Amino acid sequence: GRPVFSVNGEDVGASLLAALAGCVSTTSVTLTPGPQRPVCDAAARALVLWRPHWRPDQKDVPAREAAAAEGLARFVGTAGCFASATLQRLPDNAPDRVPPLLAEPGAGPDTVVVVTVRELGPTLTLGASPALVDGATEVRLDVAVSTRAQPVPRAFTVQWRNGGPGVVKGVATLAQDLQAALAAALQPRAP
Repeated sequence: GRPVFSVNGEDVGASLLAALAGCVSTTSVTLTPGPQRPVCDAAARALVLWRPHWRPDQKDVPAREAAAAEGLARFVGTAGCFASATLQRLPDNAPDRVPPLLAEPGAGPDTVVVVTVRELGPTLTLGASPALVDGATEVRLDVAVSTRAQPVPRAFTVQWRNGGPGVVKGVATLAQDLQAALAAALQPRAP
């Protein structure tokens, strides 16, 4: 029979499949300013606060917020970043600052981390490369950290991307992608 996709009588489907078969996802991480020293401290008690701050034209906000909450919970629960950690979502009208730590030793957390999720989702650019498609998942986080030893917060931005030419990504991995971006940002020690 005739090919499903043809240009000038040539089967394009086989060429497209061959191009996509050779595609490899790569991960890039940019910390600004960088480099950053690790936030994780396996001996510390932490309070991890988070909130979304989406762009005005963000699509599927409830699904993205659910993926963000799941990714944050997985990271806090499994990364071994802190001796113990509590995760809380900040109200939408919360101020843009790290709450002060309690001055009394032994009371409250040793570290407060505020994570603002600004981007969490797939991107797709057509005709961007010889593979015809350039897709990825992008995660952008603003992180502010305060510790008892350094009560003045340090702040940095994390831009995490996984994808490349010929890659098409959907929303199924968003929680895992956020978890990976947090690991790149907060830098837990390898087990």
